[in-house]
Amino acid sequence: MIFAHGSLLPDSRLPGLLAGLEGELNAALAGPPLPAETVLAALDALGRRLAAGEFDALLRRFLPAGELARLGEVLPLFTRDVLEEKLRAELGPERFSPRERRQTTARFLPLGVLLHVAAGNQPGLGLFSVAEGLLTGNVNLLKLPREDKGLSLAALSLLTEAAPELAGFVYAFDLPSSRTAELTALAGLADGIAVWGGDGAVETFRHLAPPGCRLMEWGHRLSFAYLSGPPAAQELDALAAHIAATGQRLCSSCQVIFLDTGDFSAARAFAEAFLPRLERAVLARRTGPWESARAALSGYTAFLERVTAGREPGEAFFRGRGCSVTARPDRELELSPMEGNVLVKPLPRSELLPVLRRQKGRLQTAGLLCAEEEREALTALLARAGVTRITRAGRLSDAFPGEGHDGEYPLRRYLRVVDVEN
Repeated sequence: MIFAHGSLLPDSRLPGLLAGLEGELNAALAGPPLPAETVLAALDALGRRLAAGEFDALLRRFLPAGELARLGEVLPLFTRDVLEEKLRAELGPERFSPRERRQTTARFLPLGVLLHVAAGNQPGLGLFSVAEGLLTGNVNLLKLPREDKGLSLAALSLLTEAAPELAGFVYAFDLPSSRTAELTALAGLADGIAVWGGDGAVETFRHLAPPGCRLMEWGHRLSFAYLSGPPAAQELDALAAHIAATGQRLCSSCQVIFLDTGDFSAARAFAEAFLPRLERAVLARRTGPWESARAALSGYTAFLERVTAGREPGEAFFRGRGCSVTARPDRELELSPMEGNVLVKPLPRSELLPVLRRQKGRLQTAGLLCAEEEREALTALLARAGVTRITRAGRLSDAFPGEGHDGEYPLRRYLRVVDVEN
């Protein structure tokens, strides 16, 4: 399906739509600017209706129960208070107001046309990316991920129903990555491309982006927990709950639990002791047999791959119901088997920076478990190593009003500055 002109259209309309799309985009850009207040009111109204459960029956058509719960974690981002805080944090109290200089006036205008390439690991991500484009007054083209079974199309329909004036600023296309001709056409119309996804998606759109097109790479990132000193039981339970809740599918999900020690036997002992906590969290979170089966399959697959490839000397694998904990003696940050299957490794703080620097550009969130008197020093060390987000262990994937994304403020990247001589 296609979303255009505020309506859902069949895929058969795509050739005709692409043929006239440049003219439509130019007309939107030449028309009156899109007021931020219009966008704020529409997003806030949509968020309130979703949060009130008004569309739960509709949403169940697009999402399994576990994914519907995860969508609920995103909905607070669509409230007016959070969106206004985002605008203040990223653009300052003056927002889009002109800034008077000695000889010029700086005007802040939309970049123009944004192409959003959404990833499928977080429900509502496509809508959120489009919302950022609308808040900065851009015209938005959304490439839907394969995993989106209609959620974004339904949400965009509701959004433009609440504010019909947004219809000329939003288009969505259910195009697979193999449709390179159509994707090249969309990329050729864009002033900027925001890519949410893995290395393959980023590389694809680097090649498709025309010269001068701004490429915003919100690619896949790696996150971890860092534990120094004896942890509090409630913090370990919160970390286990986070691993179970996210399935480790988000960029902010914990893939590895690093211990501030060079002693592998301590990592092995921690892994064995952590398993019962993780098992309790996983069993409490599973909403159906398919989730347990997926977790078990991920764990068994990872175990068999390690056996086939040859396990490292001393590696210890602890299997629970629907989850596992693997202790490895190496120091590397890597992707875990996910779905409740986490890695534990020793990493003394003296080696933390050089180890994490080997993943520079891929680091995102660190969940820090330590004594309060150690927190500031370890926070500074993690930040110098390249981590862009530091939280409590159980809050790695929580959203905080006004926070950056991968070390940047996206709204700033979706604007351009025009200097006008006074």
